[in-house]
Amino acid sequence: MAGAAATPGAAYVLMRPSKTRQVVVCALQMWAYLAAYELPYDDPEALAERVHISYPIDVDRVLGLGKVPSERLQRMFARDGQISHFERMLVWSHWVWFPVPHLSVLYVLWRRPERFSVAAARLYLTYDLGAVVYWALPTAPPWWAAWKGYLGPEDPLPIRRLMQEYGEEFWGERWAVLFDALGGNPLAAMPSMHFATSIMAARALAEAGPVAGAIGWTYASTLGVALVYLGEHYVLDLIAGASLAEAVLRGGRRFAKPIRTVVRGLDALARVAAKR
Repeated sequence: MAGAAATPGAAYVLMRPSKTRQVVVCALQMWAYLAAYELPYDDPEALAERVHISYPIDVDRVLGLGKVPSERLQRMFARDGQISHFERMLVWSHWVWFPVPHLSVLYVLWRRPERFSVAAARLYLTYDLGAVVYWALPTAPPWWAAWKGYLGPEDPLPIRRLMQEYGEEFWGERWAVLFDALGGNPLAAMPSMHFATSIMAARALAEAGPVAGAIGWTYASTLGVALVYLGEHYVLDLIAGASLAEAVLRGGRRFAKPIRTVVRGLDALARVAAKR
């Protein structure tokens, strides 16, 4: 973890100033985030012993007027044993999330390079703060709670994990490999990084132009519906994700000074490295 965390700064020091360096630093920062995100699940049994399950259920039952919204939506619209075209669209909106935030800041680098540093700092700080919460407050998603019997009878399940059902249908034998590669840590639902980073990406795109912003906000809204409908997140997770994104935006000035101090230190090291 320490080695992964050191790589973005190392790349900044050792590479010459350029767009390539900016992209590499962001990619390495994301590698460090993934290490922090997945590490608690290296011991699944230990993580399961301290995972929080009940509090998001209690809150979502209040928000859903007696039922968790994921369960209510699936009962209203899901077909028995079949996956509709609408549900497939929601699954794909979930799957394509993985590159969307990063492509958004790359778009800003292309169209509004002067805004790239701010957009990237906001996005990757959102990831990092979310990882801190995953360590401190591991929380199970709705589909996991349903599988473990916390949401009612297990037959039939009150919440189906439609992403997995469709993944097995669409990808066939390749699904197991893809799922292992992208699953990472299933007990990291609070806050929703999917929603938080999509909101941050939409903000960045909106600053790059109105059309890009409209696309970004349309995607973020669609993803929010998908995450709840598919049983991947509680509504509370989305509220927490949106709050995290807003906190990063509003706290920009507070973060600016320590960030500038770190950058000045890295610039000094880069000058030393350039002389050698």
